[in-house]
Amino acid sequence: MTTIYDVDVGELIPQVAKQLKEQKLVAPPEWAKFVKTGVHKERPPVDQDWWYVRAAAVLRTVYRQGPIGVSKLRTKYGGKQNTGYKPEHQYKGSGSVARKVLQQLEKSGLIKQEQRGIHKGRVITPKGKSLLDKAASHISKSSGKPGVQVGAKEQPAAQEKPAKQEKPATAPEKAHPAAEEKPVPAQENPEPRQAS
Repeated sequence: MTTIYDVDVGELIPQVAKQLKEQKLVAPPEWAKFVKTGVHKERPPVDQDWWYVRAAAVLRTVYRQGPIGVSKLRTKYGGKQNTGYKPEHQYKGSGSVARKVLQQLEKSGLIKQEQRGIHKGRVITPKGKSLLDKAASHISKSSGKPGVQVGAKEQPAAQEKPAKQEKPATAPEKAHPAAEEKPVPAQENPEPRQAS
């Protein structure tokens, strides 16, 4: 069965975001169209559906790194703030966005709170894992490459190497004009210097 590790992330997250929107598993709050995603950003997101994309990315992160909490998600979605001529500093992302997304995913039954040893946070549920894996299998079927891992190198079919083609005969390349040797004309009768 195809999992999230077998497909490209750039294709998986939009697919899951589309499913979250269609199934109404998450919904952006009223303030989502005005808010920045962190103190390091200058403007709010341009994409109208950014909330669904962020929810899909958080769901994938919980699947891969769970148990995970708001603090680690803030660090993940943070960035460097442009401070003009001063050095840039790393800032965390919005805690409210991360918290609300986690709460909505938990309310939908895609993630749950759990403690594993000393680690406490959200982990993926079978429903959430199924949603992600179905999206991954849909992507692999549509691309026509079932079960191909992204990091794996594809072996090309045995092909004959094309014969090395010779360059057409052209004029020899000229060296740099300063590097060319110029013949020095021989002087036959140098004029004698007169003492003054």
